[in-house]
Amino acid sequence: MPDNDSSTITTAPCLNGPTATNGPAPRPCESTTLPCKENTGWRRVVRNFTPSLPYNAQWLQYISYAFFGLNVVLFAIFTGISATRYTLYPKIWGAMLSHPGQSLFLGCFPMGFATIIIMMVFCCTQWGDWVIYLAWAFWWVDVWLSIATCISMLFVVMYRHRPGLQNITAVLLLPIVPAIVAAATGGIVAEVLPNHKHALTTVITSYVLWGIGESFSACVLVLYFQRLIIHSIPPKEVIVSVILPVGPLGQGGYGIQQLGKVAMNLIPESNAFGAVAPRAGEMLYVLGVFLAIVMWGFALVWLSFALISIATVQKFPFNIGWWGSTFSLGVLATCTSALAQNLDSDFFKVCTTVGASVDSVSYFVLTISDYITLSRVDMDGLGN
Repeated sequence: MPDNDSSTITTAPCLNGPTATNGPAPRPCESTTLPCKENTGWRRVVRNFTPSLPYNAQWLQYISYAFFGLNVVLFAIFTGISATRYTLYPKIWGAMLSHPGQSLFLGCFPMGFATIIIMMVFCCTQWGDWVIYLAWAFWWVDVWLSIATCISMLFVVMYRHRPGLQNITAVLLLPIVPAIVAAATGGIVAEVLPNHKHALTTVITSYVLWGIGESFSACVLVLYFQRLIIHSIPPKEVIVSVILPVGPLGQGGYGIQQLGKVAMNLIPESNAFGAVAPRAGEMLYVLGVFLAIVMWGFALVWLSFALISIATVQKFPFNIGWWGSTFSLGVLATCTSALAQNLDSDFFKVCTTVGASVDSVSYFVLTISDYITLSRVDMDGLGN
């Protein structure tokens, strides 16, 4: 039995790369991000069966409640597993941060936490104001986690990883997207807060988060597009990552619409903007829908690039990057759903239903593939 305090660091095979630095006991490096990717996958399934889904049915709401409970259980279990792992093997934390691929998936943790906050608002507000303020408190925790992940991981990439242009993939977006997710979540929480001052503070903070996330995402998208132009599409091991640019565009489109809708109701009741408060709120609402339409169109372009790129590769191995497709497709569906409501468009309603269905099916397919892969790793370990 190895000593937990051993200073020896070994390398073990990594399921989504050649090698990864691990702790004293070799373990598949994907286990460091298992709670993140599981909750990211559940996030999209849960979110797509909320009351905002067009052509809704009562039985879908019951499914959403079941997924909400399972999401909480999974989040608690995998968070506990990760905390225990890093407590018993503290050197793994530094090794994980040094890994240019695994460290970026830390952004999935605050995104997974945000799903619980969202479903608390959708499912539990009838229990009383205490649930709303608990969700608000959780949201502030998620805000700081998102900001910390965004800023710290980008600095780690610049200072420690220093990838060349050829090695840059869309996975670099993962530490950035939590800020956009937190902004959208803030719009959802602010809509149910009973205190208007608290709600307005939440909306303003969410706009700041949205600006941070979308600005950084735009920088990465430009850099990634340059990489694709100069060095062609990524290798087949990470080819699925080409769909990740859809994520910040879809989530950002939904978030800016939600914030505009809440701002339209809050600003006229506050002292902000003085006499023009009603028109200011309406302007933010219309601007949000306009920006969402633009971002939705740009997301379709990146989705087309992704599908064409994947079609050019006949066979490619399953890895953690596949989970990015569930997030990207899911947030595009939520953006489409908001557009369907704001524009009263049958076209967007149909697109929402199709997108939500495809995303849910992809989640279950990836869940099965993931556990098959992990089972094979365990069997290989027993065989050795």
